[in-house]
Amino acid sequence: MNKETLDQWIARLFEQDRRAAAKLISWVEDDIERTYIMRSILKQTEHRMVIGITGPPGAGKSSLVEALTKLYRDKNERVGIVAVDPSSPYSGGAILGDRIRMQAHGTDRDVFIRSMGTRGHLGGVTRSTSDVLRILEGGGFERLILETVGVGQSEIEIMQISDTVVVVLNPGAGDGIQAIKAGIMEVADVFVINKSDLPGADRMKADIEMMLNLSCNGKTWRPPVVLTSVINQNGVEALCEKIEAHQSYMLESGLRDEHRKECVRQEVWHQWEDKLRTTFEEVWKAAQEKWGDLEKGDPYEVAEVLWTEHFRDDKW
Repeated sequence: MNKETLDQWIARLFEQDRRAAAKLISWVEDDIERTYIMRSILKQTEHRMVIGITGPPGAGKSSLVEALTKLYRDKNERVGIVAVDPSSPYSGGAILGDRIRMQAHGTDRDVFIRSMGTRGHLGGVTRSTSDVLRILEGGGFERLILETVGVGQSEIEIMQISDTVVVVLNPGAGDGIQAIKAGIMEVADVFVINKSDLPGADRMKADIEMMLNLSCNGKTWRPPVVLTSVINQNGVEALCEKIEAHQSYMLESGLRDEHRKECVRQEVWHQWEDKLRTTFEEVWKAAQEKWGDLEKGDPYEVAEVLWTEHFRDDKW
């Protein structure tokens, strides 16, 4: 694809053309001129703050995102949503259920919902999630929301992308125990106990508050615990206020700048990771032609030999 055509689509994106946003996102996901597209867009974006919504499957994340979107739209703010669903390990496909759940905003031109499959990537997000959020920002969407697949202790990559992480839980089903696990306690900037009309919500709130008493000593931000019920329309405005409070705290404390530096470091590493993966395949193929059946060797010794051979001092 020639650069002139790409520049035309990128210009249309900056004019808030939804079709251009969809096109560019698809190309970036498929790694078509990804570097050129993103470098062009990043020059024009301010890196708006991202709200990350995560939690166990069935916690009501999508319903909560829909309720938040309604509040933001009532304030005339444009909302860009990236919803990540797990991909099948067999077919590679994903049931992109958020397009079904968020039908209330399906015809709203100022709400853009992009569902994505993880495509086997761990961490609760996809490799191109951050790029898609920046494309939406380039398209003029002021509120950026990232909803991830069910959180676990290893699925904390949302911290590296989102400025404010909202962990959604519900009473019962063992979620109280899950919340106390260190991985989730560390990832949350705001806790939400959704479906708070169910029995056990107050007890769960007390359990989380107790753990916060132990883990937040000396910290300048203590994650608030908000009770919400999308069905009864309770607590969503309070959640918005807590998100705003956290984002203000990030800006005033300077932590937003520190977080941005870490995001850049992670992005550079991801670029290196892609290049190293490609390099490894080339090195492995050449080594097999040179030395024969490497699979029968000691993998530790083979790794050391290949690394030393490829990255020896006289090559740098």
